[in-house]
Amino acid sequence: MNRRFKQVDVFTTAPFMGNPLAVILDAEGLSGEQMQAIARWTNLSETTFVLPATDPAADYRVRIFTTSEEFPFAGHPTLGTAHALLQAGLRPKTPGTLVQECGVGLVPVRIADDGGLAFRAPPATLAALDAGLMPLLRTALGTATLNEGQPPVVVNIGIRWLVVRLDTAADCLAASFSAAAVAELTQRAGSDGVAVYGPHPSGAPADYEVRAVCVENGVMIEDPVTGSANACIARLLAAGPDYTVRQGTALGRDGRVTVNYLDGEPWIGGRVVTVIDGTLAS
Repeated sequence: MNRRFKQVDVFTTAPFMGNPLAVILDAEGLSGEQMQAIARWTNLSETTFVLPATDPAADYRVRIFTTSEEFPFAGHPTLGTAHALLQAGLRPKTPGTLVQECGVGLVPVRIADDGGLAFRAPPATLAALDAGLMPLLRTALGTATLNEGQPPVVVNIGIRWLVVRLDTAADCLAASFSAAAVAELTQRAGSDGVAVYGPHPSGAPADYEVRAVCVENGVMIEDPVTGSANACIARLLAAGPDYTVRQGTALGRDGRVTVNYLDGEPWIGGRVVTVIDGTLAS
């Protein structure tokens, strides 16, 4: 069977500078095992599978797979899937807003007049990092320039990121991650990865620099641009003001994320471009 397939680049206006995502637009009839096999084959950080909604309030349902497991939610797959569906002709039930059904429930996606998209960050639970893990954290980051005013926090929005504030964007870019220490830290902290961020000086291309790393099968992976990590940071920063993020610099990417607070709720936004448009034989 041929299924509609797109590969998109998320959080960028220029192909190959953001975070790629594979989207299977006609996933009905695929088992979870088949979805996992396809995601393993695409070999991208995530592959999404679009299905009919089961909740009448939703426009569609999506399942999100990495190469090794299914996620209840992820940020760049949310925006990338919404973009692919709109480009394929989906008309939202409510003009200007798509509603995605996924493992964490319903996630609204706002559609801007200029084509930009933004998802509302899911509700979060916060847990301060155990003070006894601070030496391990410094080893994991290869830096001692932690911001003392904002202790590290594990933020859980369905995906759990250990969010760490550094003094500056330069400190963020200078971090030299230790795979062994990151693996031990995330296991002991109960997180899926570590997200560090630091402020840029006035006049820089963004307000904050962000980097996000995790360890899979003993290999450390740095994510080019991470919607869920940025959503966790936005939840931690609570209620504004609005700000912008650059991510992917250390990987030669140029991801751009916007964070806007509407009625106290953070919305994580960016642009998406389609790189491949075709069919997948399955």
